[in-house]
Amino acid sequence: MRDLGSNIKLPKGWRFTRFDEFLKKIDRKTIVHDSVLYNCVGVRWYGMGTFIREQVLGMNIARKQQWIIKAGNVVYNKLFAWKGAFAIADKSVDGCIVSDKFPTYEIDPAKIDSRFLDYYFRTPELARLAQDLSKGAAAISKLTLNPPQFWDLMVPLPPLEVQLRIVAKIEELAAKIEEASRGRQQATQEAEALIDSMMNEILNKASSKTSWELGPIPMFANVNPSRTGQINLAVDDPVSFVPMKAVDDVTGTIAWPQTRPFAEVAKGYTWFKEGDVIFARITPCMQNGKAAIARNLVNGMGFGSTEFHVIRPEPKLLAEWLHSLVRLKTFREDATKTFKGTAGQQRVPQSFLDQRVIPVPPLAEQRQIIAEIDALRGKVDELKGMQAETVAELNSLLPSILDKAFKGEL
Repeated sequence: MRDLGSNIKLPKGWRFTRFDEFLKKIDRKTIVHDSVLYNCVGVRWYGMGTFIREQVLGMNIARKQQWIIKAGNVVYNKLFAWKGAFAIADKSVDGCIVSDKFPTYEIDPAKIDSRFLDYYFRTPELARLAQDLSKGAAAISKLTLNPPQFWDLMVPLPPLEVQLRIVAKIEELAAKIEEASRGRQQATQEAEALIDSMMNEILNKASSKTSWELGPIPMFANVNPSRTGQINLAVDDPVSFVPMKAVDDVTGTIAWPQTRPFAEVAKGYTWFKEGDVIFARITPCMQNGKAAIARNLVNGMGFGSTEFHVIRPEPKLLAEWLHSLVRLKTFREDATKTFKGTAGQQRVPQSFLDQRVIPVPPLAEQRQIIAEIDALRGKVDELKGMQAETVAELNSLLPSILDKAFKGEL
């Protein structure tokens, strides 16, 4: 086993302390009943806490003996300890159950502060030590940290009063990181809202524009056009394939298209062609803004998720104008009100698109408005790039802070 302290010189009063000095294993066994609905707990990797991974009827739990977990308990996943799957249970999982793959322990608060230990669970050092102590096949995914080896884990531990001071310092710095990140995020959201605001202001004036036309979408576009007689491809001709995940809900583009032979996608997928607008009809993809103009399709043809509606603009309607309309927050909110289906599988029916009235300016005005929107969107995208860089920088700070904390350098 690697010596945890071989490269770390701790301050006076600190020492590497085994887990068995401040934890006690507990066994709250329970027998599940077939008619009872149970919340089963999981542990996130890299010390990111506990969560309810599923709700299951007792009749569907194979092993009838389970264990009850309480808030404040230490719990870990034997199979993924090497991924840092250690946590202190929070109130949301109090009274829930875990299987025998999740050993559970009580903390001695006279020896270690639970928040200090919780932060230690987030360090890569603990995950590396757990990997060294784990047993199993050579394949790393089969490594298991069993309870006897769990006791050999160690934490660099100062006196309790020093632990409390360190926790306070970590929380102070973490709060500043979160505040800075939240500020950047809010600025980005406000910038994005400007696009919606600009479009809504333009649309509010639509009724006074005598040159504009108003009517349901089918007046200006073909909704879910038939493919009959429209496809003339050989079985091995390449075409673009667009699963739902290929549409970026932030940019509203087909960001990650695939290329497949026509034979693989000819049946069972939604068909569209160059210049069509695809609009996600299922929750939550629709609310998130998954809609895009089909551009640069291989052989001018695309096939994709059956959860897309296809809207094909006719001569009076630019795809860019249509795309801006269907991406509006108000459009998506109205679409949500027409959902059909059960929870989690709700969809926007075609009837919503068939009946939705849209304003259509003359082509020259559509181009002018789109140019103004694109200019604003360019500024928003620039801000998003800055936000992404800031978030990456901020996210790198906490691991550095924790590293210093557990070396006694904070």
